[in-house]
Amino acid sequence: MSVRPEDTRYPAGKAFAWGLQHVLTMYGGIIAPPLIIGAAAGLNASQLGMLVTAALFVSGCATLLQALGLPGFGARLPLVQGVSFAGVATMVTLVTGGGGLPVVFGAIIASSLIGLLIAPLFAHIIRFFPPLVTGTVIAVIGLSLMPVAARWAMGGSPQLPGWGSPHHIGLAALTLALVLLFNRVGSAAIKRLAVLLAMAVGTVIALFTGQADFSAVAQGQWLALPGMLNFGMPVFDVAAIVSMTLIVLVLLTETTAGLLAVSDIIGSEVDGKRITRGLRADMLTSALAPLFNSFPQSAFAQNIGLVAMTGVKSRFVVAAGGVILVLLGFFPLLGRVVAAIPMPVLGGAGVVLFGTVAASGIRTLAKVDYKDNMNLVIVATSIAFGMIPIVMPSFYDQFPGWVRTIFHSGISAACLVSVTLNLLFNRVKAPHAEKVITPAG
Repeated sequence: MSVRPEDTRYPAGKAFAWGLQHVLTMYGGIIAPPLIIGAAAGLNASQLGMLVTAALFVSGCATLLQALGLPGFGARLPLVQGVSFAGVATMVTLVTGGGGLPVVFGAIIASSLIGLLIAPLFAHIIRFFPPLVTGTVIAVIGLSLMPVAARWAMGGSPQLPGWGSPHHIGLAALTLALVLLFNRVGSAAIKRLAVLLAMAVGTVIALFTGQADFSAVAQGQWLALPGMLNFGMPVFDVAAIVSMTLIVLVLLTETTAGLLAVSDIIGSEVDGKRITRGLRADMLTSALAPLFNSFPQSAFAQNIGLVAMTGVKSRFVVAAGGVILVLLGFFPLLGRVVAAIPMPVLGGAGVVLFGTVAASGIRTLAKVDYKDNMNLVIVATSIAFGMIPIVMPSFYDQFPGWVRTIFHSGISAACLVSVTLNLLFNRVKAPHAEKVITPAG
C-alpha cells in the first residue's frame, strides 16, 4: 500500500529543522493580531506579552490537532494554524466598545461553537470547487499576501525607525537572493532548508550592520506557564456574537480554501469528510482559545507557500513546528529570540514564499479549458474581486457591516465570486441554450 505524500516520515532532526522554517515563516503574522487587539484594549507591556505567548501556545496546539488529528477532528494535512487576521477589525471594535476583552472572548466562544455545528455543511461544497475555482483562489491567496511581505521588507511598521529605508529593503533583497542562491546551487538537503539558512545568514549580516538587536532577549521571564481566563470570565453579548459569527463564516470559507490549496500542492485528494474534520479542528481550537487568552484560529496561507517551495509535504514536519510553537508559549525567552529576527529578513523570504503560492494557483489554472466558454472571464472577474480589498482597503467602507466583513478578505471575496460565477456559467443552463457547458476542470 502506497504512503500518501502527507504521511511521509523523516528523522527527528530534519523534521524539527523544517518545522522551525514553518514557525519563522508565520511568526510575524501570528503575533500581530494579539498585539493590535491588546493595544486597542489598553493593555500594558506585560499583558501584551501574555497575549503573544498565549497565541503561540494555542496555535501550536491547533497545529498539532490539524496535522495529527483525533477521531472526527483534524484534516491530517500539512497546515499550520495561527491567529486569524480576518476578525481583527471586528474584535478591535468590540474591545473598544466598553466591554473589553471579556466580551470579545465570549463572542469568540459562542460563534466558534456555531461554526463547529455548521462545519459539516461545508463538506457538501467540495463539488463546487473544480480547478477553475481552486486555481483562482490559490492564486489570490498568494497575491493577497504580497503586501505583508512588502511591509516586512520595509521594516514592519511605519511607526518603527528606518521604515522603507534602502538599508531595510536592501537586507530584504539580500535575504531573497540567498533563498534563490541556496535553491540554485545547493544539494537537496540545502534546498529544503533554503529559507531557514537564508534567514540565519541575513540575521547575522543584520547584526554586523546594526539592523538587528538581541539586547532584549535576556530581559523578562524565561519560563511562563499558559494562564487561563486572566482577563476575567467571558461575557456573552448577543450583538457581539452576531458580529463574530459573520467572521466565523469567513474563517470557514478561508480554511476550506486553504485545505483545497494544500491538497492540490501536495497531490493528495480531499473529500467532504476530510474538509469537515479540518473545519471542526479549526472551530474547536477557536472555541477553546479564549480560555487561554487567545483568539480565533485558521490555516496560515504563508506556510502553504513553504510547502510548495520546499516540496516537503509531510504533516509530521508541520507537527514538529506545532511542538516548537507550544514550547515558545512555555518559554518566552525563545519567543524573544525569534522576535529579534529583523522584519526585512522575513520580508525577503516572504516574497518568494508568497509568490510560490500564487504560482501554484497559476499552475492549477493551466489545467482549465478556456475554449468556447466563459472561464477566462470567470477567472479575471474573481481575481479582480480578490485584489480590490488589497489595492484599495477602504473600498467597502460605506457598505453595511456584513458586506465589509465578507469582502474585506480578498480570499473569501475571490472564493465566493468564483464559485458563484462558475455555477452561473458552467452549471446553470442558459435560456435557449442547446446544451449545458461542462463544468470547468
